[in-house]
Parts: sequence; structure tokens; C-alpha cells
Amino acid sequence: MKPQDVVVALSMFVPDMPSSYADRGKCLGMSASEVHAAEKRLVAARLLESQSRVINREVFIKFLVHGVPYAFAVSPAEITRGIPTAWAAPALRERFAASNQMPPVWPDPEGNDQGSAVKPLYRSVPKVARAYPELYTLLALVDALRIGRARERKMAEEALKQHLNHYAPA
Repeated sequence: MKPQDVVVALSMFVPDMPSSYADRGKCLGMSASEVHAAEKRLVAARLLESQSRVINREVFIKFLVHGVPYAFAVSPAEITRGIPTAWAAPALRERFAASNQMPPVWPDPEGNDQGSAVKPLYRSVPKVARAYPELYTLLALVDALRIGRARERKMAEEALKQHLNHYAPA
């Protein structure tokens, strides 16, 4: 598995996301071959059913909660300008009281917030987040699993389950 495989899998839950490799690749800032290869790895990991191209929701959620924080671990780094992620993103922001801690952000020159840099799962994530609010929510929740403490991870897990059960995968 590669980090972009998670991005591709999450995109399959977004209602307006195209299903062809070429079109989805354009939307995700990847090539068609990268999207195809990601789906092949998802099938090999038994997260995607090969014939129907439907994500195994229950297993995928377990992978997000128990695998992603270790397989794609990251720690906030230098202060930069970018797009809020994890508990600083709109999906979780209202559940947390304001603190003097720098919010986590994906580095992005077009971002309006200053915070601690968090390397996104894939280089195009900030651009994708601006274009697809539903995918932004899912990616930010996954980041809360990657960098959050127990409380943030628990809230992100509950929110991810709710979102992923709401959307029908393409």
C-alpha cells in the first residue's frame, strides 16, 4: 500500500467524483495509471472488490483506524501557511475548544491559515481539498487519526464511520 491508495479509496465515497481512471486522476492530481495501480493495491489488500469496484467499508474503516496511523505516520513540523487539517479542519473544529497550540495544516501557498505543517498523504491533497469539500472532510479526519491524541482519534473514527456509511461508494 502507498499513501495515495487511501486518497483513491476515499475518493470512491465522494458522490461527484468521476469513476473512470483518467477523469478521477485529473480530479485527484494523479495520472490514470496511478489511480489504476492504487486500485490494484486496494484489491490485493482486500479493501476493494475487484469486479464491482466497491470498497469493503467495514474492513476499510478498520484499516483507517488501526493501520493508517502506523503505516503513514507523520508529526507536525515547522510553522507554515496552508489548509487546516485534522482537528483544525471544519469537520472537527467545532468539537474542540480554542487553544494556544498551532493548528495542523497541509502546506499550501494558497492557504489562509498559519500552523504546524503536516505532510499530506499525497502531494495534490491541498488542491483536491479546495475542489471537493466532501473529500476534504474525509482526508482531514484521516489526518486526525494519523496525528491526533486518543480523544481526537476517537472523534475522527466516529465521524469517519458516519461519513463513510452515509456515502455509497461508486
